[in-house]
Amino acid sequence: MRLARLARGEQARGYKIGFTNRTIWPRYNVFEPIWAPVWERTVRLLDVAEATTTLQGLVQPRLEPEIVFGFRASPRAGMNEAELSACLAWVAHGYEIVHTHFEAWRFTAADTVADFALHGRLLVGPRVPVDSFAQLGEELAALELTLACDGQVVDTGHGRNVLDGPLNALRLWVDAMAQRTPTWPLGAGDIVTTGTLTDAWPMAPGQVWQSRPGDARLPGLRLTVTR
Repeated sequence: MRLARLARGEQARGYKIGFTNRTIWPRYNVFEPIWAPVWERTVRLLDVAEATTTLQGLVQPRLEPEIVFGFRASPRAGMNEAELSACLAWVAHGYEIVHTHFEAWRFTAADTVADFALHGRLLVGPRVPVDSFAQLGEELAALELTLACDGQVVDTGHGRNVLDGPLNALRLWVDAMAQRTPTWPLGAGDIVTTGTLTDAWPMAPGQVWQSRPGDARLPGLRLTVTR
């Protein structure tokens, strides 16, 4: 399917890693990460920490607050976190809007892969140079984030939920990519989002979502859902 999309002119923008949050594995009956390409038409880079979106074209959409990385060089399998950090240009907080064609969000891991890894859209907040972090892996692993809908906090997430930290999740994924999908390119300019820090929350028109990461370098995102 990836090759078919490229053949018809779509531009790959990077990748998503899904089901990295172990705390939600039993809820969705998926017990290992998945990944898939994301595309130019589904990715938005935001210059400010506020956006609007419609839900047109999405099926049973849900919102996931995530940590997103931007690459400046190609990584290789077997890198440690410090070596991997040197391949990164920036880090950002973002929202992935996921959706599924399987009723009531009941599926297997294989189903989710067939359903394009549940990817709908990716909104990437203001990018922060990785050099702003002295210990990128540890600082992101320690990150706490609250997620509110219409002014009410609905969930609290932690960086360590994501395979012990977003940078570690990225490291494990780079190794897995080299083994399972070695022909998929990864290099400068690519974006990778590392999975939700909270549960995935149902979305509806009229909602206003607000995230608040516990790190002033990563601004929270306000997202208004229009009709």
